[in-house]
Amino acid sequence: MKRLLSAYASDIKAMNKSELKQSIKASEGRILLGETVVTAAPLIAGVSNAEMMSAFGCDLLVLNEFDVFSCFIQDFYTCDNPIAELKRLTGRPIGINLEPVDEEKEVMDEQMVLSPGRKVSLASLQRANELGVDFILLTGNPATGVSLSAIEEAIFLAVQHFNGLIFAGKMHGAGLGEAVVNEAALLDFVAAGADGILIPAVGTVPGVREDMVAPIVTRVKQAGALVMSTIGTSQESADSQTVREFGLSNKRVGTDIHHIGDGGYGRMPDPENIMALSLAVRGKRHTYFRMGQSILR
Repeated sequence: MKRLLSAYASDIKAMNKSELKQSIKASEGRILLGETVVTAAPLIAGVSNAEMMSAFGCDLLVLNEFDVFSCFIQDFYTCDNPIAELKRLTGRPIGINLEPVDEEKEVMDEQMVLSPGRKVSLASLQRANELGVDFILLTGNPATGVSLSAIEEAIFLAVQHFNGLIFAGKMHGAGLGEAVVNEAALLDFVAAGADGILIPAVGTVPGVREDMVAPIVTRVKQAGALVMSTIGTSQESADSQTVREFGLSNKRVGTDIHHIGDGGYGRMPDPENIMALSLAVRGKRHTYFRMGQSILR
């Protein structure tokens, strides 16, 4: 097993769930995850955003608003299984968001109604397995009403019925007024079986500070889980210096995975910001290694 930082496409393809988790952990805080909204037109016609994020250095790719039953990706060519096809084209592990909507909560904004293929259920988890999804993010988009308690319930379900890695947490409020960073809830996620937890990057969600986050990260990692620091507040389209500061702050608090969200043009991160984040957290050698390698290796 190689660390993901140094792995080729053939190495990644051969990894099982536990090996992928260990390969991320062994990379010592130098793994990038890029996110894209699949219901929007891609940044550049003729190239999927998954391919674009991969080309600029992302090690992991997550598809937001992907419906596991319709399997629709805007402007992507027709194929039997787009998850398998994107894995073939990029050589990267592919994940999706599945949203644990809390039907008992009232959102502060206009409620977003999700299709069954975007929500967590036994059927959607089984379908994700059939498609070959490598990991899921149990999290919430804006105004969806995803709560921490609903996420915990979804973890129990996913542990029983999903074959890949399970990441859980919130990047922002998702329309609710509850605290996004809740140490007790995050540790409960790990106890429930989550392989990793999401914590907003310092400087994204108001009031989230390094002195608050660092001790939580330490305890989560001591419990055996990975930590993903998220930029899910449209600041993925900010200037590159801001994105570099996020990355260095993530390193100081001890994150394993640097998430960069889908709020830029083309509903993916600004490609230059992916590269800026990569350079900040792992330097030119590993950035160019990831960008330059062939998927045929």
